[in-house]
Amino acid sequence: MRRLRSRVQSINLIVFRIIFIATFFLSACAGNKTTTGNTQLINTDSAILEVQVKDGVSYQDVIDSLKSISEGMNFVNPANFPIGDHIKQRGVDPQGIKEVHSFCNLTMGTDIFLDHPEFLVFAPCRIAIYEKQHKLFIALARPTYDLKNIKNPTMRAQKAAQQLEHALIQLLDKASKGEI
Repeated sequence: MRRLRSRVQSINLIVFRIIFIATFFLSACAGNKTTTGNTQLINTDSAILEVQVKDGVSYQDVIDSLKSISEGMNFVNPANFPIGDHIKQRGVDPQGIKEVHSFCNLTMGTDIFLDHPEFLVFAPCRIAIYEKQHKLFIALARPTYDLKNIKNPTMRAQKAAQQLEHALIQLLDKASKGEI
């Protein structure tokens, strides 16, 4: 019986080492990127997900898409900040569009706020629309990255942040194509 137990422990140790090495190898191969589900990669070390707007999609197309799709996803758009206009009022060329649009989905966010009220500093979620090098971009401040600033986030908050981020990525993806 002792020999059998010793052998089982040895086998368990070997299996553990194989799993550990495989996990390490796969992590190293993947780097710090994960798939969003639409073949786009997210750098998990970055607070920002940036997407270039597809050629032929105008600024107004992006705005219309954000409004239409977000409403269908139960998001509200409580505030917009035309930062470029404010820069221009100070006599400085903003060099293209510079805006921040706020989006809120309390159904998804409530689980985070109940467990970690301090997460409110990151609310509502922000999507920036801007021009850079004569191309239009939209970018997202990632809720899962923001949650890294909370000490010991609960599983419920982590799950909610992931769900919220996934929904925002879908919104960004569709808006970058001008979908309605």
